[in-house]
Amino acid sequence: MQDSPELSVTAETGPELQQAVPDAPQSAAAATKPAVETIPSLEELLKKAELAAQEHHDAWLRAKAEADNIRKRAQTEIASAHKFAIENFASELLAVKDSLEAALTTESATADSLKSGVELTLKQLQSVFDKFNVVEIAPAGQKFDPHYHQAISMVEAEAEPNTVVQVLQKGYLLHERVIRPALVTVAKPKAVES
Repeated sequence: MQDSPELSVTAETGPELQQAVPDAPQSAAAATKPAVETIPSLEELLKKAELAAQEHHDAWLRAKAEADNIRKRAQTEIASAHKFAIENFASELLAVKDSLEAALTTESATADSLKSGVELTLKQLQSVFDKFNVVEIAPAGQKFDPHYHQAISMVEAEAEPNTVVQVLQKGYLLHERVIRPALVTVAKPKAVES
């Protein structure tokens, strides 16, 4: 089969088609003309869409990079906060250490002057504890609470059973969190005689 002249017609040879094929209606040339106009507009739309996609991709890459930078900066700040969390507390304790060292360097100290110096140093330390919400646990006479107390032994006593009889070492809270439980002895339940 040979190609007929009608099949080899392109959009550009539309007017020649009328000369080659006298039976072709005028509307065939008119029908191919809008197709020629829509092809470039589709290409333009495709280019615009590709440019928009590239812009969105670039914006996404910038946003991703910025989010990564924020995450890294936050991790650095958190690590720094953990590392230097006790900086203020430590700087306040330096005054207490200085007072203790000054007491030790005094050569002509009497027992009374040493005692008053230790009392002043203890007041300094207590003010640091108050400033940073370090509260002591001194539970003498209270009910034993395993969340705040650590029982070393149970002894027979006149107090009610499970009552703290003696505090061997004070405990401490930091913002209501136990950092050291109080070491205590607890009253035994009284034995029932039969």
